[in-house]
Amino acid sequence: MRKVIVTGGAGFIGSHLVERLLRDGCEVHALDNFSSGTHRNLSAVEKHPSLRVHTVDVSQSESLAGLFDGVDWVFHLAALADIVPSIERPLDYAGANVSGTFSVLDAAARAGARRFVYAASSSCYGIPETYPTPETAPCRPEYPYALTKYVGEQAVLHWGRVYGLPVVSLRLFNVYGPRSRTGGTYGAMFGVFLAQKLAGAPLTIVGDGSQRRDFVYVSDVVEAFIRAAGSATEGAVLNVGTGEPVSVLQIAEILGGDRTHIPKRPGEPDCTHASIDRIANVLGWRAEVSISAGIERLLAQIQAWKDAPVWTPESIAVATKTWFTQLGRNDAA
Repeated sequence: MRKVIVTGGAGFIGSHLVERLLRDGCEVHALDNFSSGTHRNLSAVEKHPSLRVHTVDVSQSESLAGLFDGVDWVFHLAALADIVPSIERPLDYAGANVSGTFSVLDAAARAGARRFVYAASSSCYGIPETYPTPETAPCRPEYPYALTKYVGEQAVLHWGRVYGLPVVSLRLFNVYGPRSRTGGTYGAMFGVFLAQKLAGAPLTIVGDGSQRRDFVYVSDVVEAFIRAAGSATEGAVLNVGTGEPVSVLQIAEILGGDRTHIPKRPGEPDCTHASIDRIANVLGWRAEVSISAGIERLLAQIQAWKDAPVWTPESIAVATKTWFTQLGRNDAA
């Protein structure tokens, strides 16, 4: 049985990856400090005999002692996200996203991990000059979150060159799907929209909604991680997107309901559009879930939540409280 470590394993993408690895017959160790991840995200597999959940802060290297012994694959997803908080708390982001990556890399290399896959961010491109944006485009991070994720990626590639750790870095575009965070910047737009739909509130759109995003469904992202780990590719940087961006306004129209607008924030691109030629050639990967199919799944989830006994008006209010308190800080979709 392959031993696998997923840092950030109780988060949005991490929990989906954990479920897939368990279905594939792996022994999975999910590491999370639960600052943003939740036990609820792992509720479907919490009693699985091949799952171990460890409450650790990966930026504290001593907390990783012994956990990586005998590991085969390491997926590093643990990170602090969001634009505005990173501007307000840059040192926290450096600690989590840079020091944390160094700690996980060191533990993986010392344990002789066979594969290390890093969740990088397309935000490293800043405001690109070229669309679709290839992996060779200049990296010009516009805010601390983007910078720390890019520095983490450089550390991953460095460990590959210097220590011989077999690494792959996946630059994720706008990932959406069940369990998406219900607060934060445009990267969590679908999570925010879900919370608003549940609460019967208008969908909040940054700017006029004409900005286009390369939205990629979480199951497709998980497949990219699995293929990267199972391939012979080393030292590669690969975009993970659909290559078919859509506007935020289009998404709001499909979801339906009232809308409200807030001012656009500086430093955000008008478009994210991944060039996916490299990942198609290297891993044979392409996104399978269309935006219409992905939204249909999310709408079905909304209905299931509304039909569930737990979703009383009071519980919906609690679920959306965090987002509404952030609205005044422009941390919206």
